[in-house]
Amino acid sequence: MPEAQLDRFMFSVKVDYPSFDDEKRIIALAGRTEAPELTKVLTGKAILNLQKVVHAIPVGETVIDYIARLVRASRPNDPTAPEFIKRLVDNGAGPRAGIYLAEAGRAFAAMQGEPAVSEADIQKAAVPVLRHRIICNFQAQAEGLTSDDIIRQLLAAIPPREEGRYEKKRR
Repeated sequence: MPEAQLDRFMFSVKVDYPSFDDEKRIIALAGRTEAPELTKVLTGKAILNLQKVVHAIPVGETVIDYIARLVRASRPNDPTAPEFIKRLVDNGAGPRAGIYLAEAGRAFAAMQGEPAVSEADIQKAAVPVLRHRIICNFQAQAEGLTSDDIIRQLLAAIPPREEGRYEKKRR
């Protein structure tokens, strides 16, 4: 799929092969014609309400700043890009990556019952949100590095800003 189309997906989630027993179950069920019994877990209204709850979680200015610094640093031509990005990446993440990092951060915060998105939520979301947006070059491939490896290096190189976060500023 072309990179422009991949960018429209929020996450790139890696799914491994099934276990031996699960694979046997898949093979056994493959030729059956009877419909499986389904159980309703949520109503449509409940799903819409959950979406509203997630979208209502605020993303503070400090977190937005962190997202923007992280996304911009993934671009090899950006002046803030670390040297390893300039050396190992052909294309970095675009603005849609920042939007999806904020959205994923909201979802992680909601799942943990947190009132707002934290930088830790963004760090958890970074690999699945960025892995298909950061395109490694031949040098990275020759060194055996994947986009996941580069994202982890990027997270280490672009830490959240912690100063003044938990204490009031004195005048």
